[in-house]
Amino acid sequence: MVQRATQSIVVAAAPFAVYSVVVDFDRYGEWVADLKSIDVLERDADGRALEVAFRAAAFGRSTKYALRYDYSNAPESLAWHQTSGDVTESLNGCYLFAPVGEHGDETTVTYDLEVTLAVPVPQFIQARAANRIQRSALRELKNRVEE
Repeated sequence: MVQRATQSIVVAAAPFAVYSVVVDFDRYGEWVADLKSIDVLERDADGRALEVAFRAAAFGRSTKYALRYDYSNAPESLAWHQTSGDVTESLNGCYLFAPVGEHGDETTVTYDLEVTLAVPVPQFIQARAANRIQRSALRELKNRVEE
C-alpha cells in the first residue's frame, strides 16, 4: 500500500541557497545523520547528479536504494523516483522551494514523499516511518543551511 505524506519548514535563506544544499549530494555525509553511504552513479552534462545510490539506517537495519532526479523545474523544485531498493518498492517525492517574506530571504521547503514498502507492514507504521523521514530530512536541511 502506498503511503503519502507532506511536510513543510521555513528556512532562513533564499530558495536558491536551500536548493544548492539539496543538490550537493557529494556533501550529504556531512549533515544527513541516518546516511551510511552515498554514491553518485550518473551525472548529466552540467555535472548534476541524475542517479544516486544511498545506504541508510531504516527500521533498525541498513537499507539500500537508488533515486533518479528530475531537474526539469529547477530551482523551484527537485523531484525523484526510485530506480532500485531492497526495503522499498517505490520511494518517490519532491522538494518545493518557495520564497517567503518581502525580500524572499527565507524559504518554505515542502517535502512530498510517497513510499511503498516491499514487505507487508501495518499502515500506521508506514505512516510513522514516512513522517519520521520527512521530519528528520527537513530539520537536518534547515540546520545545514542556517549554520
